[in-house]
Amino acid sequence: MTKIPPADHGVPTADDNGGVDGRLPQGGDEADGVHEAQYDVVTTPVLVIGAGAAGARVAIELAESGLEPLVIGKRDYGDAHTTWAAGGINAALGSLDPEDDWAIHAADTLNEGHHLNDPEAVELTAKHMPDRIRELDEWGMSFARTDDGKINQRYFGAQSYRRTCFVGDRTGEAMLETLIDRAQALEIPYRENVMITRLLSDGTRVDGAVGFDMETGEGLLFRTNHVVLAAGGFSAAYQRHSSRDDENNGDAQALALEAGARLLDTEFVQFHPTGMVGERYGEEWDGRLVTEAVRGEGGRLYNAEGERFMERYSPDQMELDARDVVARAIAQEIREGRGTENDGVYLDISHRDPEYIRERLPTMVERFAELGVDITDEPMEVGPTAHYTMGGVDIDFQTGETGVDGLYAVGEAVAGVHGANRLGGNSLAETVAIGTLVGEHVSEQVAADDHDPATTDGQRALAEREFAALSELAASDGDVTPETVLEELGDLLWTHAGILRNEEGLRDGLDQLEDLRARTADLRIDGDRTSRSFEYAVDLSVSLTVAEVLLRTALERTESRGAHYRTDYPETGPEWRQNLVVSADEHGLSIRRRGVAEPSEAVREALEEGYELDYHHLE
Repeated sequence: MTKIPPADHGVPTADDNGGVDGRLPQGGDEADGVHEAQYDVVTTPVLVIGAGAAGARVAIELAESGLEPLVIGKRDYGDAHTTWAAGGINAALGSLDPEDDWAIHAADTLNEGHHLNDPEAVELTAKHMPDRIRELDEWGMSFARTDDGKINQRYFGAQSYRRTCFVGDRTGEAMLETLIDRAQALEIPYRENVMITRLLSDGTRVDGAVGFDMETGEGLLFRTNHVVLAAGGFSAAYQRHSSRDDENNGDAQALALEAGARLLDTEFVQFHPTGMVGERYGEEWDGRLVTEAVRGEGGRLYNAEGERFMERYSPDQMELDARDVVARAIAQEIREGRGTENDGVYLDISHRDPEYIRERLPTMVERFAELGVDITDEPMEVGPTAHYTMGGVDIDFQTGETGVDGLYAVGEAVAGVHGANRLGGNSLAETVAIGTLVGEHVSEQVAADDHDPATTDGQRALAEREFAALSELAASDGDVTPETVLEELGDLLWTHAGILRNEEGLRDGLDQLEDLRARTADLRIDGDRTSRSFEYAVDLSVSLTVAEVLLRTALERTESRGAHYRTDYPETGPEWRQNLVVSADEHGLSIRRRGVAEPSEAVREALEEGYELDYHHLE
């Protein structure tokens, strides 16, 4: 990733010196006997970076194959972004609609993704999800049930049938709890509060990673032949977003790009239609998600003039049209002066029975009650918020391979399943469906390894160069705080690469990005390596990297498709049914186009049938 200040990222020759685990001195002048802080060396057959659902499911598969992977996360165990996925997880179980099947699920996903999805990735997810749901059920996940005991399913936007399994409005939290319980039963090692800042790579293979303990500030060198990136997306780079400020900053994408992997379709950022807005909620809750389950259970959108405005934009699917359609409709209402004073609209479910609302949306009821709003009796104030990044690391979905030997990726870290716009309920599905496949493949690769991880001279030199860069960053004593630059970067992306984009704005954004980079030469870190100031400085380095990739690919794609809307190119161009592939070298970023494969015959038939949600079933 781009370091602040920049370090020499040359790759030394790797010669095995048979290093062992323990504490090693960092850098320094041997003649004077002077060493900087020591660092720990940790050896593991597989390092899983990211402790949400995707990382947990990979680790479970590895452990069930007889391996002992090490899972690391930036937060306390169980405190991952998966918990924020509230509304549900998709699988064509047919509990309420027996005519649903995996091919229709795949067709809905391709339609929502405007046919930029990797068809193999989509079909693997749709085919495997019924088994993954049954597996989670066996492991104790407390899915809502129908009267006859089947796993219940609800409507979600742009889905042809009731396909979304749920646990009230805390599905992600319940799922992560289930996965962690399973991981603990398997005694999978876990290390919390660790941030990885660099993968040790010569551009063709990875043999370790470098980071630091966020509680002690101590350096950490992980030596391994297999690294799985499961560290999420980069939506938190935006001013208004549904993530916490200290996650989804782009770690996985920046680490992969620097290690020699490719990124794909980074211009596609999903703006969820309903994030919390309004002074009554306070700054802490600005942009936080109001789950799609509110609309799935019949919630209605009104502008400040009391009009149910989705009748203008989508009279058939109404509030349950695709997320990009609803988000742009809200943005249009606000731009034309029919929004609230806080640049929002109203979401109202108070026409439903209060007990039904409390049963189906308990978290929403509780959250808003704490803020003085009774959603069973009054509307919520909402507006679009940066929620999910469809773009990410380019992988093979059967294996998770990135093209860099020993490096794999999974979950929101990658691109392919969702195309130009994600179908609600598919993010949790991808984590367990593809996570299982990646875990299976990595376990086979570890079994086929003919050598154990070892500390080499080259590995150690590269690691110590990174530790020196981190020490230099921690000692920064300029006039600019990283928090300030991160806030300005968020404003830049919201203004120039938000819901509505054009060439002039994107070019202005790139110019302003260079100004922000220049300002990082004058950073001030308030505290040591255990401080939030230092953490934000590291976050800033990765966010600047992914922001540039995002702006450049958005500028390159001269059409509107899914979540990427260009006001200067409002039409979808058939010639643009191509993915944008990004790579980096010493000369900077390069972008090329790649054609999209065709789906299988079964999915083509489902597409031709033209299945579609009839919203008015809810009326």
